[in-house]
Amino acid sequence: MHDLVIRGGTVVDGTGGAPFVADVAVAGDRIVAIGRNLGPAREEIDATGKIVTPGFVDVHTHYDGQATWDAEMAPSSWHGVTTVVMGNCGVGFAPARPDRHDWLISLMEGVEDIPGTALAEGMSWDWETFPEYMDALEKLPRTVDVACHVPHGAVRAYVLGDREKPGAIPTAEDIAEMSRIVEEGVRAGALGFSTSRTVLHKSVDGELVPGTTATAEELVAIGRAMGRVGYGVFEMASDMKREWNEFQWMGDLSRETGLPVTFAALQSIAKELPLEEQISEMRKQNATGANIVAQIALRGNGIIMAWQGTVHPFRFKPAWNEIIDLPWEQQLAHLKDPAFKSRMIEEANVWPESDILDFLKIVALGWPVQFEMDPDFNYEPKMDESIAARAAAAGVSPDEYAYDLLMKDDGKGFIYFPILNYRDGNLNFLEDLQAADDTVNSLSDGGAHCGTICDAASPTFMLQHWVRDRKGNRIALEHAIKRQCRDTAMLYGLEDRGVLAPGYLADLNVIDMEALKLGKPWLAFDLPAGGKRLLQKADGYVATIKSGVVTFKDGKMQGPTPGGVIRGPQQVELAMAAE
Repeated sequence: MHDLVIRGGTVVDGTGGAPFVADVAVAGDRIVAIGRNLGPAREEIDATGKIVTPGFVDVHTHYDGQATWDAEMAPSSWHGVTTVVMGNCGVGFAPARPDRHDWLISLMEGVEDIPGTALAEGMSWDWETFPEYMDALEKLPRTVDVACHVPHGAVRAYVLGDREKPGAIPTAEDIAEMSRIVEEGVRAGALGFSTSRTVLHKSVDGELVPGTTATAEELVAIGRAMGRVGYGVFEMASDMKREWNEFQWMGDLSRETGLPVTFAALQSIAKELPLEEQISEMRKQNATGANIVAQIALRGNGIIMAWQGTVHPFRFKPAWNEIIDLPWEQQLAHLKDPAFKSRMIEEANVWPESDILDFLKIVALGWPVQFEMDPDFNYEPKMDESIAARAAAAGVSPDEYAYDLLMKDDGKGFIYFPILNYRDGNLNFLEDLQAADDTVNSLSDGGAHCGTICDAASPTFMLQHWVRDRKGNRIALEHAIKRQCRDTAMLYGLEDRGVLAPGYLADLNVIDMEALKLGKPWLAFDLPAGGKRLLQKADGYVATIKSGVVTFKDGKMQGPTPGGVIRGPQQVELAMAAE
């Protein structure tokens, strides 16, 4: 008798092959059979009229702190994700000397907008080295498997100590020690190393993150450390400054070590190379034996602006700064006051000193590229749906229109501002990239940007928008599932998942495609110390199964936490296929 059989669903197996109707049988944590009339089971799920897919593999998240205290791993686990890779963009919490805890928290808070108070209260810090951090992760079972990068920021801080300042130049001995630590971390099971080289990533004190000004020599030496182990992904976010010649050293490193190098490929105000040129340079290197992979987002990387969020268009008004430190109830009372509203709208912005001042001005004045998030919001909005356009149609100023939007639902309204990946006012540029073998769907930033972004719902958006609802070119269901399951898993050497076949890990989703719908985001204050985060659920997830155990039904956590810590590449045993 099988432990679980999912009966009569349309199997989309992750290989890119055509969907087919079949039962899926599970014994223990493995799929043991796929076919018709597979026999009785201790538990059954009727999937008639539903699709059955592998669990989603999200390779770009920032759950490094949350994974030490939270078993549910929301919001990614609410959207069919069963495996996350964290420690991206060079930020994380190991290795960590005892006197650097606050510094690492400030780095994560500044780069990834995760409340520092939540991290300070939530983490136990019962580790110093990276292997000890992985051991600490194993103490808490969770609904998903977690895998790690060794983060450059933590490594640099550990080695350089107080010398770690923007522009710090490590000695040859420093680089050798950093390489040793990375090698130690990968041998302990980390799936790679990550770094950040963008001015958009700063600590909460405004300092550039470690690694931004690192030399190619430092980065290549660290990459060689992974090469000595024989596996590992080198992950990077970069402004792609021309003088850095990033693609040349990435190509050289990949060719020398045989390892993949992956980078965040975006239409970005910070990147010197346009996205088209990034892809072209990558392909030139790959044509000569490199293995560079571009991580692409599925939608515009958008700030969700709200009064209680991290940012909103009135952030730089003197009137707002008069009430910025008040409790929300008192803020709301002021915001409802017509006299206060008039004053805030009429006041001029007071700009801070900042090297991203042009960006801040777009936040406050970018009405033509900001949009109302109504209940049926489309994340590929047209320009005639902007706040500027709707305000003109309503005969009011954009400022007043935006103010009233934010006041909806008793001050809980949202405005969407796609700051990246929306240069053209549409997502057409992603059509060819989603068909390419040298790109992977990524950049959800699950667990991060708690007060500004909620892209952990990307797998749901992929199915709802790109497969089912998009006006214009869509992508086939079987291709979308392959992109979010097999392709992401294989980049990180996770060969045991991402496919529905006998012998593979029993990570699955049962999804009602007709009912699938993203819910409206909301701000929750449920992190440790009352920290805030944007959350978003979805209808349509009938069940999510992790390692053969049902973890979610109809969007609700069921209690079991079969997820563990991934240590190194994972192989699949296919002997069962012959049984």
